[in-house]
Amino acid sequence: MKLFLPAMCFALALSLGSCTPSGRPMPAPVPVPQKMQPRCATAQAEVAETPELLARLLSAHPEKFKKIIDAAETYEVQILYTQINRDENNRPAFKQYSYRLNSHSYFNPASLVKLPVLCLALQKIRELRVSGLGRNTQLTIGKQHACQTSLAQDQSAPGGRATIARFIEKVLLVSDNDAYNRLYEFLGQQYIHDHLKSLGYPDVRIIRRFCGCDYDESRYTNPFSFYNDRGAIIYSQPQLVNPKPLTNPLPHLLRGKGYIDSHGKYVARPFDYSYSNNLSLADANGMLMRIMFPEAFPQQQRFNLSPDDYQFVYRYLSMLPGESGIDTYARQDRYPDNYKKYFIFGDAVGARTDMRSVPVRSFNVVGKTDGYLADVAYIADFECGVEFFLSAVIYVNSDKVLKDGRYEYGSIGMPFLAELGRTLYEYELARKKKFFPDLSCVRTATHEPEYRSRNSE
Repeated sequence: MKLFLPAMCFALALSLGSCTPSGRPMPAPVPVPQKMQPRCATAQAEVAETPELLARLLSAHPEKFKKIIDAAETYEVQILYTQINRDENNRPAFKQYSYRLNSHSYFNPASLVKLPVLCLALQKIRELRVSGLGRNTQLTIGKQHACQTSLAQDQSAPGGRATIARFIEKVLLVSDNDAYNRLYEFLGQQYIHDHLKSLGYPDVRIIRRFCGCDYDESRYTNPFSFYNDRGAIIYSQPQLVNPKPLTNPLPHLLRGKGYIDSHGKYVARPFDYSYSNNLSLADANGMLMRIMFPEAFPQQQRFNLSPDDYQFVYRYLSMLPGESGIDTYARQDRYPDNYKKYFIFGDAVGARTDMRSVPVRSFNVVGKTDGYLADVAYIADFECGVEFFLSAVIYVNSDKVLKDGRYEYGSIGMPFLAELGRTLYEYELARKKKFFPDLSCVRTATHEPEYRSRNSE
C-alpha cells in the first residue's frame, strides 16, 4: 500500500474582502516589504510545490519524520495543509495539499466534534429570536431521563452564572467535556444532524456525550430554562428526543485487538465504533475554514453567526488557558499554555516563554483519545505575515488495546505534531508571496492587551 494518496489541490477565489464578519473592511495589503523582522527573514523554500509537497517535506527531514513515514499506515497518519494567498485587495485564495487523507478511514475524533457543536449553539440562540436571549443569558438545566444531570450554577463563572458563552469558553480554552455535554444537550441530536447535513456534512455523526452515557441515552437531552436579569424565565426548552437512531456511517469500524470495558475488565476482541461519533479530518478542517473565512463560502454552507459571535469565537479559539482570567486555568502545573496547542508548541514543557515571546497564534481545536491525537488549526504570525491551515491526526497505540490509557502521546504523537507544525511554519516563512497580508482583523480578536490597546486609540 502506498504511504500517501495523491495531494488534493485547488484554489478558491473570493469575491468579498476579508474581515467582513466584523462589518468593517480590512485595509488592502502591500507588496512584501524588503525589510522585515530579523526572525522573519529566511532562505527561499527548497521543496517544490508539486502535488506531493507534504510527502516531500516529510522526506526532506528524516531526523524528524522517518520513523513515522516508514510506518505511516500503522500510525494512520492523515495531514491536510492549506496555503493562503492574498490579492491586492487582501482577498484570500486557498490551495490545499494532502498526505494520506481518507475520509472513509475512521479515527475517533474525540474533542474535534466540539467545534461544530459550539457554533451550532450560537446559531440556535440567534435563530430562536427570543427577546433578551443571548449567549450570556443565565440558564439552568433540568433532568428528566436516565444519565441526565441537572445544573443550577457554574462555579467557574462570576456569581455562578451558567451561560452558553461560559460553556463555549471552557470548551475552547481547555476542551472541557462537561461544557461540551451541556452544549450538546441544548442542541439535541436531531438539531445537530439536520443542520450539519444542510451545511454539507451528511456523514458527520455527533451522537454521544462525553460522560459514560450509552448510545440510546444520548438521544435524550435535558430541559433548559433561560432567565432575564430579574430572574423571570424568558425561554424554556423541554427535553428533546431524537426519534431516529443514528449510527456511524463508515465501514470497517473495528479497531484494536481488545479493550477495557466500563467495568475495568479486559475484552479480547476489537472495539466497535459503530455507535461512536464521526468527524473526518477534511470535514473538521472545512468547518474551521468556514469559521475563519465565512465570506469564502456560499451562504448555505456557513454557520449562521453574527459578527460579534465570530469575534467571540476567534478570541477563545486562540486564547491560552492562563490568559482567561479563570482561576482554575491559571495553574501552570495543570493547564500550561500549550495544553491544547499541539502544533509548534506541543512537545515543549510548559511553553509559556516560547508561546508568548512571538506573535504566533493557533486558532484551533484538538482531539485526544483511544490513542488518536489530532489538531485542526489556523496558524497566524502577525509580524511575519504568515497564515495557513494545518490539520493532522496520528494513532499511537502500540499494544493495540483500547480504553486502557496506555498510549504514546508524549513520546511519539505530540513530538510529531509539534515538529509538523514547525516544519510547515518554517516552510511558510520561506514561501514567496506577492502581497503581504493584513491580519489586523484576526489579531484584534486575540488576547494581546498591548496590541488591542494600541489599536483602540
